[in-house]
Amino acid sequence: MADHTEVPYRELGSTGEKVSAIGLGGWHLGLKKVTEKLSQRIVHAAIDRGINFLDNSWDYNNGASETRVGKALRGGYRDKVFLMTKIDGRSKKEAKRQLDQSLKRLKTDHIDLVQHHEILRYEDPHRIFDKEGANAALLEARKAGKIRYIGFTGHKDPHIHLYMLEVARQNGFHFDTAQMPLNVMDAHFRSFGKLVVPELVKEKVGVLGMKPMANGIILRSKTVTPIECLHFALNLPTSVVITGVDSMKILDQAFEALRTFRPLTDSQMAALLAKTEKAASQGQFEPFKISSIFDSTADNPDWLGEEPKRLQSLMQQ
Repeated sequence: MADHTEVPYRELGSTGEKVSAIGLGGWHLGLKKVTEKLSQRIVHAAIDRGINFLDNSWDYNNGASETRVGKALRGGYRDKVFLMTKIDGRSKKEAKRQLDQSLKRLKTDHIDLVQHHEILRYEDPHRIFDKEGANAALLEARKAGKIRYIGFTGHKDPHIHLYMLEVARQNGFHFDTAQMPLNVMDAHFRSFGKLVVPELVKEKVGVLGMKPMANGIILRSKTVTPIECLHFALNLPTSVVITGVDSMKILDQAFEALRTFRPLTDSQMAALLAKTEKAASQGQFEPFKISSIFDSTADNPDWLGEEPKRLQSLMQQ
């Protein structure tokens, strides 16, 4: 890693791991408009230039994202990256099934970080931490060496993130990472940056920022540039800022943001926030917060698996 001058590395919470300040998003790599050849070229170029954090999810593009990354990591690339994916299963059985499928697609015997995906509802933490819940499956997988670290993600409401942390504490569990939208619009509306990030820093949980441009939606506000969006997210106490890349040009843009990044002064931050305040006030450029359009588990409730059996039995009495 020391040979890469383009990429700064940051500590991942209390794990002791060093990860690239920008991570490569997995969703874009499986899109139909991105050929498999291009996706592999993007992955190889990102790693060769110093990015070591790869994002993914079991449900991205019906598995195509994981499959493509698995193919791209052949030939020695697997050992150069910190590989992350996510699972949707809330039950132990479904979580285990999805994790095993991810391992096969990614063509690896272990995944560095697995995260509980789309924590969008107040019942999600309880389902996950049930004795027959998904976290039991991840703990078993960690003990078996199939995964190394455990985290969670969500894009809906910072209060649900805080509740997930609370339920974890009640169960004597400490998350290694938490992932959430961190961008120039978030700062003004139901802000993960203001409410969740300070708690994560205090608990030494790795902060994974996502949606720095909200898949380009923020750019349609015509208030900020892509580089400004990435600089804002990098200026927060993030371990990684995950950004989607669907072309070599966009990959170059990410490296340009790293090359030109300097910690923002208070006046620079204030100027950025002033430019976005009006556009951000109702959440319209963060539709994942105010609609169900981005809620893949709402569209596919079977991905969550069965409800806890003890609750099912109560309903049958």
